[in-house]
Amino acid sequence: MKNTKTIYGIALALTCSLAASLQGQVFIANSVANTIGEYGLGGNSINTALITGLNHPEGIAISGSDLFVVNQNSSSVAEYTTSGSLITSSLITGLSNPWGLTISGGDLFVANQDNAVIGIYSTSGTSLGSITTSGNPVCVAVSGNDVFVPAPGSGIAEYNTSGTLLNSSFITGVSSPYDITVSGSDLYVTSLSSGTVGEYTASGGTVNASLITGLDQPDGVAILGNDIYVANNESGTLGEYTTSGSPINTSLITGLSSPTYIAVVPEPSIIALAFLGGAALSLWRRRH
Repeated sequence: MKNTKTIYGIALALTCSLAASLQGQVFIANSVANTIGEYGLGGNSINTALITGLNHPEGIAISGSDLFVVNQNSSSVAEYTTSGSLITSSLITGLSNPWGLTISGGDLFVANQDNAVIGIYSTSGTSLGSITTSGNPVCVAVSGNDVFVPAPGSGIAEYNTSGTLLNSSFITGVSSPYDITVSGSDLYVTSLSSGTVGEYTASGGTVNASLITGLDQPDGVAILGNDIYVANNESGTLGEYTTSGSPINTSLITGLSSPTYIAVVPEPSIIALAFLGGAALSLWRRRH
């Protein structure tokens, strides 16, 4: 019989190895360099040019091992694996100056600025419908059957997924909203011109319109647990903050090339790692 401590040591080593390879990730669209960069949640570089040859990338969304990205200048959405391999460069075509992109319930929602339409597609690229808005949306967020998009002027409008306008003044007083993300019962909105991130309730109430201030043309925003990640387009940085607005590291990642939208993938849970470590150990024991 093999020494128990040795076996446990092997299991621990396998689990740690898996943890290192499955760390949480931040994917960032660099609109000038035409790349998607991949980073660890601690700001470490994994692959600063994970995906190259894009055409002014804007919105990005991740579903499982698939990464979807808007190529604004070619009016299309491309699909890659999260390891950077191309699946198709023309998953969705014929868009109208597309910007923001999100995924909800297995469906892709694409914001078309020029024709003011939110297009809805399956992840295989099939058109499922559309929402005609009254503004020129540069972003879109979805929570259940609710769809949130920038409204004309300074605010956010609310629609349902069938395209019915629910509230044209759902949130007001937001100057040049660029991105919206939903976390639990709250919405977080970047304001490009005021350099802020505001927090609002899912019913439209204001929690803190200036939750985070002093940003440099904030574009994309993402929430993971108790952390907020914000891309500063002008300074080429990604900042990290608590959900109460306190800075953790305002220059978590630097040297970016006009970053726009971002996507954050959590690190695997301890339970998941233990399961994977056990599976790896079982495989090792069968081979020895």
